Amino acid sequence: MLTATDWIGAIGVFLILLAYFLTVIKKVKTEDLTFILLNFVGASLACFASILLEYWPFIILDACWSLISLYSLVNYFTRKNQL
Repeated sequence: MLTATDWIGAIGVFLILLAYFLTVIKKVKTEDLTFILLNFVGASLACFASILLEYWPFIILDACWSLISLYSLVNYFTRKNQL
């Protein structure tokens, strides 16, 4: 039986994989807000699940992924506001 932690992690990983898949099939670009948000939300959920599981390798991985995605999100809105 899946726990709440399992669901949180699974949804997070699904969103990250969805972003990758949409990029591979050329439905979104890495500069698109959709791609950035899918990665940010997905990595944040996966990180939260890893924290709940106290599994440090994935806490570090997903925290870095979240921070990089947050950086991309800030850049996205900075560029948009400059236009």
